[in-house]
Amino acid sequence: MAAASAAADSDPAAAAAAAMSTCAHCQREIPSSNIDLHSVHCARNLQKCQHCAEMVPRKLMDEHYDENHAPINCTLCKETIERESWDLHKGEKCPQRIVACEYCEFELPAVDLHEHQDVCGNRTEYCQRCRKYIRLREWIGHETQCHINSNGSAETSRTIPEREVRPPPPARPARPAHGSPHKRLLFTIAITGIAVMVGSILFQRDENEESLDKRYITTP
Repeated sequence: MAAASAAADSDPAAAAAAAMSTCAHCQREIPSSNIDLHSVHCARNLQKCQHCAEMVPRKLMDEHYDENHAPINCTLCKETIERESWDLHKGEKCPQRIVACEYCEFELPAVDLHEHQDVCGNRTEYCQRCRKYIRLREWIGHETQCHINSNGSAETSRTIPEREVRPPPPARPARPAHGSPHKRLLFTIAITGIAVMVGSILFQRDENEESLDKRYITTP
């Protein structure tokens, strides 16, 4: 014992280690002189987070969970995402995240990108160097094969603005419900003619029937 005390006196680090105790609640090293007071305070006021093992004041545990561990509701796709996967979801996985078409730089939801680029990539642009119309999806390969300069790099004859935004094609105007005024006029004339013709036929039939009735009455 005397030897250990002498060793502690000769080594300050050993003396400091011998004067520390481990709290059974938070597993922190606490000076031995304060361990009893600390243990009571720690057990009463602190709680270990089940997700990150951090000691958090009990009254702040719900706030700690909401800010650091609670799932996040994505406002774009309406899915609930674990916080650990949130960065990956919003950067690469969310189907409603906004991405840009590689051909026209038009921005649209990722879920619609494939269909848009299938159409957009089939558009053609005129190549000034070889005087041909080239599909946009084939433009890079076309330049690599046909426009190699003396330095071995491809020269481009197509210029895309830094942020060229092409609006979607305008919606086709709705077709009038009853056709043009000229067609409506013709339709009205036709209906009127038919009505006059039917009325004339009915009138003539009535006259014929009346004539027959008179004949029967005057016959002895």
